[in-house]
Amino acid sequence: MTALAENLLRELTPQVLGVLIRRHGQFEGCEDAVQEAVLAAAVRWPAEGVPSNPRGWLVTVASRRFIDEMRRDHARREREAVTAAEVVPDEVPDTDDSLVLLFLCCHPTLTPASQTALTLRAVGGLTTAEIARAFLVPEATMAARISRAKQRVKAAGSSFSLPEGPERDERLRVVLHVLYLIFNEGYTASSGRRLYRADLAHEAIRLVRMVHAQLPEDGEVTGLLALMLLTHARRSARMTASGDLVPLTEQDRSRWDRELIDEGIDLVKMALAGPELGPYQLQAAITATHASAVTAEETNWSQVHALYLILERIAPNPVVTLNRAIALAEATGPLAGLALLATLDGDERMAGHHRLLSVRAHLLEKIGDRAGAYADYRRAAKRTASIAEQRYLESRASRLRT
Repeated sequence: MTALAENLLRELTPQVLGVLIRRHGQFEGCEDAVQEAVLAAAVRWPAEGVPSNPRGWLVTVASRRFIDEMRRDHARREREAVTAAEVVPDEVPDTDDSLVLLFLCCHPTLTPASQTALTLRAVGGLTTAEIARAFLVPEATMAARISRAKQRVKAAGSSFSLPEGPERDERLRVVLHVLYLIFNEGYTASSGRRLYRADLAHEAIRLVRMVHAQLPEDGEVTGLLALMLLTHARRSARMTASGDLVPLTEQDRSRWDRELIDEGIDLVKMALAGPELGPYQLQAAITATHASAVTAEETNWSQVHALYLILERIAPNPVVTLNRAIALAEATGPLAGLALLATLDGDERMAGHHRLLSVRAHLLEKIGDRAGAYADYRRAAKRTASIAEQRYLESRASRLRT
């Protein structure tokens, strides 16, 4: 199977699943049928070639698999009479239901973990084993989580259609948050030896591109796509050849992907042209400010700090305050940054968090408090589950002992 065919299958899987769910109304049964069709394509297309209408081919095969399964299911004899006589139509609808499917996977009755897993399975086309490896849980655990998510969606009685009005806006925020979580886990894995999970990062970008193609006027969708592209552009410079983490200020910017940066900056301009500002638009503007600086020294830290101030007002969050402290320290000095960090010490969400400890260690190092910085670097290293981050923090601590 060529990479081109694999990418085509991944792109078509949610479209085909959307067709089947709209036609038959059964999430789990339809998904099983689509996965069987994708497996059949993976076996036959390399030998026979990709059909002229690959989407129609997959819909036809999946529909037949679904109907065959319904015939074999003796517990559903009443439906068998209906489905057994069904003829798979030659014409496959041109509509792409991927966005509807994405909204369904992000149903508000599901937990964020279940929303993420179901999205990667149904819309992203990842196998249960791949998702389990990404989140470092046994495959059986992830399979049970996905199965429960499908059952909850079914129990909620959701129709396969886009919600309208305020419900659509609310659900879209959940969709974007899920895609944001997927990208963050791919770009900086929360645990394990690998800092970067290319499969998750690429999949998040692909899915946001899909949403943006269908909702191009939405500023937050545009902002999230810009944020991902601008962040992803730095991936080649984030690690040394030996796998050690390289912080933003020390990266070789000639290795950044200028094509992605140019696209991202254009999207930021579009996102900021609307009447309202949201968190993703502001984060994208901050990332664009970094991307526009030829060197770390040329970064407009005052602008970064001002953007974080706005972000902190519209979406209060201790992580935003932490990042603002970094910008404030760069703009006016480490003492100001340390003073702002002190306001987070009583926040239970940040208590003992490795990022708070590592930022404080960095600022203590800047003011010459080597002992304090050493202690916080060591504490931070013990609090993170990422091997790459542990190595980096331990190396920072070791430099202070010499």
